[in-house]
Amino acid sequence: MTTTQYGELGEAAWGWVLQQVQWDDAGPWIPEAAGGDKPEEYREGMHSGIGGLAHALAEIKLTRVWSAEETALAGAIADQIRTAIPTETSITYFDGLVSAIGVLTALGEQGTPSALDRITELTMDNGWHESFLDPPNYLPDAVASDATLGTGAVLMGALWAGRHGDDARPLAERAADLLLGEKEEPANWQFIPRRFWPGPEQKGEMPNFSHGLAGIAAVLAVAGVELDRPDLIDAARGGAEHLVTLGINDDKGFRVPRIIPWEERHGDEYTYNWCHGGPGTSLLFRALEYAGVDKVAGETPAGWHRRCLDSVRYSGVPERLYPGFWDNDGRCCGTAGAGDAFLDAWHRDGDEQDLEFAVRLADALVQRAFQEDGTAYWRFVEHRNEEPLLPPGVGWMQGAAGIAAYLFRLQRVLDGGTDAVERMDNWWALRL
Repeated sequence: MTTTQYGELGEAAWGWVLQQVQWDDAGPWIPEAAGGDKPEEYREGMHSGIGGLAHALAEIKLTRVWSAEETALAGAIADQIRTAIPTETSITYFDGLVSAIGVLTALGEQGTPSALDRITELTMDNGWHESFLDPPNYLPDAVASDATLGTGAVLMGALWAGRHGDDARPLAERAADLLLGEKEEPANWQFIPRRFWPGPEQKGEMPNFSHGLAGIAAVLAVAGVELDRPDLIDAARGGAEHLVTLGINDDKGFRVPRIIPWEERHGDEYTYNWCHGGPGTSLLFRALEYAGVDKVAGETPAGWHRRCLDSVRYSGVPERLYPGFWDNDGRCCGTAGAGDAFLDAWHRDGDEQDLEFAVRLADALVQRAFQEDGTAYWRFVEHRNEEPLLPPGVGWMQGAAGIAAYLFRLQRVLDGGTDAVERMDNWWALRL
């Protein structure tokens, strides 16, 4: 496949995404999947809402000049995000105020200080409450600790805002201290701290990046550098030391179960995506490198990072080896997200085997694309359904927008480009 063809597929997919954009009095919106209704919540979110298109636009801007339509869309997204901030009650990286910080910075737009103020306004004594934590699921005033829905997300967003010149240090310090207060021994963090569990029964622990130990330790390590706090780096190192005891490290790389304790109903015990597998977990070890940590369990952070990527390379991905294995091609849970991690590694280290594997993943996207009338989209698979092909997703984390962005980036790299879009969840992985 030629470099031009990768770019052409990216353009076809992005053109399809633009066809899904609809408008009302509040501004633009997209359905979660083609043909779907207007979202009742998370309309502005990064994960599957209109905000996620900002990240695709940032990637496109490094590839070519925006069209008039794209410029107008970017401005409308920013206006809509700013308008929503004063009444937003969620702080999450996926869909709340931390998402808003990521969207506005991706577009180079103003408004981040308002998001920081609103997060501060919503702060409770123990952090930030989300509706999914309401009783009877958890005890009153429960909070999450993770890097996508909880305190770790606030810390990640505040650090990112600080890097863009905003006064976010007080909020970052508050979030970091709250995380330290929830640390278990040996150094570990639960998605929801045990003190908020309604009973003593074991909750499923998700130790990888999205909802558990790897993500929390990663943002603490980065915070240790940005806030000049060695105690945070020490906590992050301790978390990494514990993490490696939870996984397998062998001739197929280092991998950590997606959920502990695992039960057959959970599906595969190990997966290889950004949210619960090696691509996301590798970010912890890049963060420890950034923080100057020399060893974790007798191995360098660089060595552990490589072992995380090895687990993906030797897993069989991107082939669908059996029903239920690698049925997703998106950024959060599938091929595009894994590919971006390999491009990050290539960008940082220049190892050609990383670029080769990124191309292999892109070839799978090419093979699985549905193309019609000059557009392209992807349909993921739920093998347990009578009709296993799911409706085509639209947005950043689980749809064509995120996949298109990956194809644009790969085209740029293969054409000799050395620039990369930095985001709040990967910037430290791109820096020596």
